Amino acid sequence: MLNKGSSSLIPMVQISGLAKDYSNFTALKETELTVPAGEFLTLLGPSGSGKTTLLNLIAGMAPPSRGKIVINGRDVTNLPPEKRDIGMVFQNYTLMPHMTVFENIAFPLQIRKVPRAEIKRRVTEVLELIRLPHVAGRKPKELSGGQQQRISIARCIVYKPDLILMDEPLGALDKKLREQMQLEIRRIHSELGITMLYVTHDQEEALNMSDRIMLMNGGAVEQLGTPNELYFQPRTQFSADFIGASTLLDATVVEAGEPAVLKLKDGHRCRATLHEAAPVGTAGKLLLRPEVVRLSKQTAAEPGYNMAQGRLESTLVTGGTSKHFITLDNSATVIVQELTNQEAERIQPGTPVTVTWPETAARFLTK
Repeated sequence: MLNKGSSSLIPMVQISGLAKDYSNFTALKETELTVPAGEFLTLLGPSGSGKTTLLNLIAGMAPPSRGKIVINGRDVTNLPPEKRDIGMVFQNYTLMPHMTVFENIAFPLQIRKVPRAEIKRRVTEVLELIRLPHVAGRKPKELSGGQQQRISIARCIVYKPDLILMDEPLGALDKKLREQMQLEIRRIHSELGITMLYVTHDQEEALNMSDRIMLMNGGAVEQLGTPNELYFQPRTQFSADFIGASTLLDATVVEAGEPAVLKLKDGHRCRATLHEAAPVGTAGKLLLRPEVVRLSKQTAAEPGYNMAQGRLESTLVTGGTSKHFITLDNSATVIVQELTNQEAERIQPGTPVTVTWPETAARFLTK
């Protein structure tokens, strides 16, 4: 077994007040983070959000302006990268073209003076783990992009680091191969139990792979939680808009209660469960996920449901699912997502339609 099995009582990564300033801007505001041993944590956010800066500080690729970094109980804040016992996997595979696959994977063991017999055993073991034992004698140029990325991961895990950092490792792959590699990385993580910090700007990738996601925005942590928490319980409008498809409607609280009554831009009223205190008069956004909204032929809302009128603008069929874009009477656009049904009659653009959604599925966000 390749995993060294660090004690779960000691966090693998603990960051306190970590920040990075440059002469004219702050790339990372003071950040607190604890990563348990064995967790797969994804740093997610748009360009300039601070996710790569944070990863580089943990890796030792840049010095922090202030704060502290502890890895596996050891203060590494001022240590160089090679003293931190971490592995790095990048978007470019950084394989040495003149070496065979076996030699590429063996290289980090050789520079650590591992005995030859032990090198052979470990490289053979890790090639089995990534399901590529048959390519040991090939050169990198003879491999596909996905195979090269797996070799890059194998070279990283063969020397048993405490922590693996991955910076957009699948960005150069096509969609189908990227999805296959997501499954491979999760399988390897599950089998080894190594702590992984993974940077991406792809929210689907983050939702598919992570134990937890740290969503970053403007150099700060916007929200930290499980994929389900970020998708179904976003705490801010930025979180709701960045994670998954969403409809955000201007709304104001007009009646308190459970559920509360909200007034939309056109005066239309609907009910929603408030997840945080919001007194009458509070303005915000009503979040509706496409999969909770339905096209309906009913003339009155069922108990526990809201209803609104509009017209179909367009339909986008993406294989197994279809998205309908509905313009409501207040000119706001609502997205309806449903399974594609070849038997169903196609609704023509411009057709008046009714949409419904459960009161409990709507979320009111004040910021």
